[in-house]
Amino acid sequence: MSATPGAQHTPVLITVTGPDKPGVSSVLFAVLTRHGVEILDVEQVVIRGQLVLGALVATDHDAEELQETVEQAMATVSMRVDVEVGVDPQQTRTGSSHVLVVLGRPVTARAFGEVARRLAALEVNIDAIRRVADYPVTGLELRVSVPQDTPVADAALRSALAELSVRVGLDIAVERDSLSRRAKRLIVFDVDSTLIQGEVIEMLAAKAGCEQQVREITEAAMRGEIDFTESLHRRVKQLAGLPATVLDEVADALELTPGARTTVRTLKRLGFRCGVVSGGFTTVIDRLVDELGLDFHAANTLEVIDGVLTGRVIGDVVDREGKAVALRRFADDYEIPLAQCVAVGDGANDIDMLSTAGLGIAFNAKPALREVADTALSHPYLDVVLFVLGVTRAEVEAADAADGMELERL
Repeated sequence: MSATPGAQHTPVLITVTGPDKPGVSSVLFAVLTRHGVEILDVEQVVIRGQLVLGALVATDHDAEELQETVEQAMATVSMRVDVEVGVDPQQTRTGSSHVLVVLGRPVTARAFGEVARRLAALEVNIDAIRRVADYPVTGLELRVSVPQDTPVADAALRSALAELSVRVGLDIAVERDSLSRRAKRLIVFDVDSTLIQGEVIEMLAAKAGCEQQVREITEAAMRGEIDFTESLHRRVKQLAGLPATVLDEVADALELTPGARTTVRTLKRLGFRCGVVSGGFTTVIDRLVDELGLDFHAANTLEVIDGVLTGRVIGDVVDREGKAVALRRFADDYEIPLAQCVAVGDGANDIDMLSTAGLGIAFNAKPALREVADTALSHPYLDVVLFVLGVTRAEVEAADAADGMELERL
């Protein structure tokens, strides 16, 4: 039996729920085949072993008979079924406008409820939810639809969720659900307090006995209170007279941010070009490049004469503007559009770089950077960046297992 051309079609929404088991879909679609219905939409999700299967169909035959037959068939496999006859198929959405990634440790019901209420107040519909991570944070990906999607509505959504994020203690990343979201190909990291823990120049300053003075200058620069180039020269001047061997000592003492290895390893598996653009120093950065197998890097060069630091920087300074210039250069070198580039940083000197990239991620950042970034993350784990890019924890662990790597969780 098949649908008759030109006949009046009745839309029917069928929702099947119950314990997930083999054969449920085949039983349902065997009934639908016998009734010759047209499939308009199908969605299925399994949550902790519980199946939710929805099918929107159109029939030109007896809809009540279809309902009765479906109910009888689902009873044979011990599944619950709800059948709605005459639903409006125009209410079926053609696609989500945005993707939200909600991250927390933990994500409480109260906090997530606040997110849902804020979306409802904006008349934003949640089309689908899936878990993308259970470690080191809980991550939930929401596909949502904004009514009358316009730049104004987009800005209102981002502003509302940025305010809510701070209030409920969750990170909420917002991206348009477009082809470019799934086509990122290059990522650049800041180094100090992003790819590594701490600030290299402060570690050098500790060797010179001027750590407090240098830290104060660094913090003022990160807050955007003084020009980065000026701050760099002032800090480097404090290092005059140090033996160049301290650069190797500091390089040996660097500690990667938790999740850094996982992040770079996973992105390189996906074909990303990965690198660093730093206001730090090449001698130290070179060690990171080799250790992580990075594709490119840019940093400042300290002048050394007769094995001693002179307190000067030679060559062009990689400052706030220089970071953006470096990103554009590397994107050109690999022939990757800036829209397909990601930049991750923490300070005011990263503003231009994050603004230049298609996606700018502020990582445990100062307010000046959080205000301009596309997404702000507040958890101290760099692999959270993967979840923002749509990579799930399960996919990371499966890839590691396939490579024979042992799962490590704290």
